[in-house]
Amino acid sequence: MYKTIDLFAGLGGIRRGFEMTGAFKNVLSAEYEKYACKTYERLFGEDPYNDVTSEDFKHKVESVQYDVLLAGFPCQAFSIAGKKEGFLDKTRGTLFFDVADILNRTRPRAFLLENVQGLLSHKKGATFRTILETLVMGLDYKVVGCEFNSMIGDIEYKVADFKANSRDFGIPQNRPRVYIMGFDRKLYGDKVDTLPISRVPDKTDELPIYKDLNELLEFNADPQFYVPSKYLETLKRHKERHQGKGNGFGYIVVNAPGIKNPVSNAILATGGSGRERNLVYDPQPGIGGMIVLGKQSPLNDEGLRFMTPREWGKLQGFINYAFIENGVDRFKFPERMPVSQQYKQFGNSVTIPVIKQMAQAMIKCFRYLENER
Repeated sequence: MYKTIDLFAGLGGIRRGFEMTGAFKNVLSAEYEKYACKTYERLFGEDPYNDVTSEDFKHKVESVQYDVLLAGFPCQAFSIAGKKEGFLDKTRGTLFFDVADILNRTRPRAFLLENVQGLLSHKKGATFRTILETLVMGLDYKVVGCEFNSMIGDIEYKVADFKANSRDFGIPQNRPRVYIMGFDRKLYGDKVDTLPISRVPDKTDELPIYKDLNELLEFNADPQFYVPSKYLETLKRHKERHQGKGNGFGYIVVNAPGIKNPVSNAILATGGSGRERNLVYDPQPGIGGMIVLGKQSPLNDEGLRFMTPREWGKLQGFINYAFIENGVDRFKFPERMPVSQQYKQFGNSVTIPVIKQMAQAMIKCFRYLENER
């Protein structure tokens, strides 16, 4: 059983994906946001409140025996780019620095880092390159999909080898993300150069969880989730303005009649466009014109609504997948968790079926590396 630590843990989606393989056990967690901590404690029975950037926490990690570092770290700019600094110093002041600092201090066997797709193009690719240089050339880890070319003294890689999209893992959500997987060269030696995988997994080897979005959606939703008529008119005007300028911005009805095998757009922690670009066609008798407390106008008569938090939970694999035990889904938010927080927490999370495949790929590499090492 490999031991993991779960940094920037959120709701524990990365942890849970690894646990589902039966080969990993979490021994330490770190999350700073108070509402996420409450949900994490509800799900795992432990309070993850820790500050990854603090010396106290780093000393705590140094005292814990573990094998794999897991982290969905936020993307930040690296302002220092001078040639005299070490690779670790180039990232100082960012949250990636704290991840790299912990890797440097504790030397786990492996790590998995997750981030948004924008990391690949951030500062025209300079941010991503700095991260890889730090891991490969600074910390001496083998990163899957990245090679060190001794002839030129630099790394070579294709950004496509670090991408995986939730829609290719049995979940009807278009959610491309970046995954960085690495193994300790100091521990395993040059055997890391012949790993059985050359890129992170880009699809599932299991049956789809849902054949399309319509199979995931829960129709006849509560009226509170339907779009007020005046707000729908605002969305329409906004879309028309942007279409007139040749832009593709605006609301989207993801399961509009005629769409074959519908898929949602990426859900976002901010709610905002993550909700508006995922409107659902769910007509019900009596909904149009209904007055709902808290809405500034009657509900629209076109049957359009926002997705519910439960549907977002299913899009990330938390609901109806990762926490089912003996046929019972034990996923549950703490009592009185605000709906806005439910959206935020799911939008901030990873898609657990994707993480499970990453964990299985890591197990495959461990078996290779540790066979007659």
